[in-house]
Amino acid sequence: MSQPSWTQVLKSVVASAFGVQSAKNRQQDFESSPSVLPYLIVGVMFVAIFVVSLAMLVNWLVK
Repeated sequence: MSQPSWTQVLKSVVASAFGVQSAKNRQQDFESSPSVLPYLIVGVMFVAIFVVSLAMLVNWLVK
């Protein structure tokens, strides 16, 4: 088993976050990676950036 690239992990996390991850790709993610750590790191970073971006957008719109 080889580690997926960061680009593949990012694509998988973004697709999963927006609910457009195909069953084939999800299964491939589980089979290709020996560790869940890359997905956790990218997922936490994605959620943090997404929440901060939304907060900034709302703050800008309210002004």
